[in-house]
Amino acid sequence: MSDGSQKSQLAAVDGSRMIAVGSGKGGVGKTWFSITLSHCLAHRKKKTLLFDGDLGLANVDIQLGLMPKRDIGEVATGKASLKAVTTHYDAGGFDILAGRSGGGALATLPPPRLLRIRQELSDYSKNFDAVVLDLGAGVDRTVQILAAPAHLCLLVVNDEPTSLTDAYAFIKLAQQAGTHANIQIVVNMAENAATGKKTYETLAKACTNFLKFTPPLAGVIRQDNKVRESIRAQMPLMTRSPNSAAASDVEAIAARIEL
Repeated sequence: MSDGSQKSQLAAVDGSRMIAVGSGKGGVGKTWFSITLSHCLAHRKKKTLLFDGDLGLANVDIQLGLMPKRDIGEVATGKASLKAVTTHYDAGGFDILAGRSGGGALATLPPPRLLRIRQELSDYSKNFDAVVLDLGAGVDRTVQILAAPAHLCLLVVNDEPTSLTDAYAFIKLAQQAGTHANIQIVVNMAENAATGKKTYETLAKACTNFLKFTPPLAGVIRQDNKVRESIRAQMPLMTRSPNSAAASDVEAIAARIEL
């Protein structure tokens, strides 16, 4: 896809309500953060939709213990609208567009179909105050297409070297596509706020030196055993342990988001 054609397609997409959540690699807590952020935004009286954009390995429903009857697969094949497959999650006060776990065919959708889904999501987002896109891990074409028009892209990292190098690759590819300006960094599972900031500074320094771009820090989330407990219980952290350290850290990030 040429730069010119990509920019023209982006111009027609309204991403002003969209918050993309990505990560260079898996295992950094991206989906957990997407769920918790959606819960926090709903608590702030924002009508929120959580879109499970990991089209091949969807697991938002698994973390929440849900068994949705319909999912994004029906939209991808043109059998249903986004509204028709939306599930309201009463415990969190937000809506969910479930992905299809193990739906390998969805992960390899041709660009025209992905672009159509993105346009439909843009149109549907007008019914919400915030739409959180839980992207797949990595920097593949699907991730780039879905993330490109978002008003804000929160890139989740931890202190593992592979997390930082893959996050750098994510930012580099976004810069090449001209969509890097909306990226902010979330450091997850930090020992404390100070070490989390050092992790951020390591990534920021590499971006500044080699890309001449410094992504802002959206926030640091401290390591918290309550997170693991909530995931094992298939219950949101904001429901099970709303006063935990990690919950307060995500709440602080949600409070700073402007849409």
